[in-house]
Amino acid sequence: MERREFGKIIAAGAVSAALAGCNTGENHNKPIATLSQNQRPKKKKALMHIGCQRVEITKESLEFRARCGVFNIDGRPPKTIPGKGWDLDDSLQRKEMCEKYGISLDAYHLPLESGGIDVAKYPNIMLGKSPERDREIEIIQQMIEVAGKTKIRTLLYNTTILGVLRTEDTPGRGGSSSLSWDYEKALRKNEGLTVAGEVSLDEMYERITYLLDRILPVAEEWKVQLGNHIADPPLPAAYRGIWRWDSPNVFEGIKRFARLYDSPYHGFNFCIGVCAEGLKDPNNGIHEIIRFVGERKQLFNVHLRNIKGGFNKFQEVYPDEGDMDFYKVLQTLWDVEYPYMLMPDHTPKHPDDPEKRQAFAFAYGYIKGLIQAVNSDF
Repeated sequence: MERREFGKIIAAGAVSAALAGCNTGENHNKPIATLSQNQRPKKKKALMHIGCQRVEITKESLEFRARCGVFNIDGRPPKTIPGKGWDLDDSLQRKEMCEKYGISLDAYHLPLESGGIDVAKYPNIMLGKSPERDREIEIIQQMIEVAGKTKIRTLLYNTTILGVLRTEDTPGRGGSSSLSWDYEKALRKNEGLTVAGEVSLDEMYERITYLLDRILPVAEEWKVQLGNHIADPPLPAAYRGIWRWDSPNVFEGIKRFARLYDSPYHGFNFCIGVCAEGLKDPNNGIHEIIRFVGERKQLFNVHLRNIKGGFNKFQEVYPDEGDMDFYKVLQTLWDVEYPYMLMPDHTPKHPDDPEKRQAFAFAYGYIKGLIQAVNSDF
């Protein structure tokens, strides 16, 4: 019996509550008591661990994460000094407060957000408008320096003009609901161009490289990883006049972005959910992408989010009920020796849970159970 088959059998019993609905394999009836201690394969434990994004640095918020066993976070960034960047003293205080609860403040989000141009704090970077973008880039450079002085491992960011796109809410289990995307429905809305006008794929990459040519050297100097989030969702064509950098083929887009720079500080805030949104067969296709990025050591953070569906039409769901087998996903992450955070992302919502604490508590336990299962040492 192979190591992974045996691990699945044990995991199904040991962490059944946390792995509700997870496909843990087909070898349920094979005997395990006949294996002697010497026959049990050994392997080193994975370094990946549970994390959470955009955590408020408050007593209440940190205690909640600690109760859930979450001891690595992407925290809300420090105060901004207008025209300059982040407040170093405030950043150091945030780091110190996290440490009181045994929590490591591993990441911040740069103000290059997923909402797109309409809500961007620094819009001229992705609009490609000079000289305004140069001043905005100077502020981003200062933020990287503050992160380096605070010993923040990674900074997460987005390079989008269109924000996250969804078309509707879809009912889910227990009275919950989650967001869905249907490309054909979106086209029928005929929303027209944004303020950015028409932007080709090459123009998108010109704007991305203009930014990274100027901030990556600063990140290298201060030893801060820069993790770009995959544009959500990948699209088949120029939707509303905008080509996304990860479209029309999500894997080819990821390859192109990955190869822009040969630097240990250039990589991804790798959203497994968004990758799946660009695939026709997410359950099988996701592994090749993880291996490509993971073997290049460009996985700086992972959002563990599941969906039903795939390219052009999908629904966000709880992590245990989507089309991807997350036990196998974590096996692949173990194979590439991914050492950082696994984060819940875009959990369903419910009127009784306005802050999504129930949903996130479930996801934390589920992910911790998966890590324990993959790490089982027999």
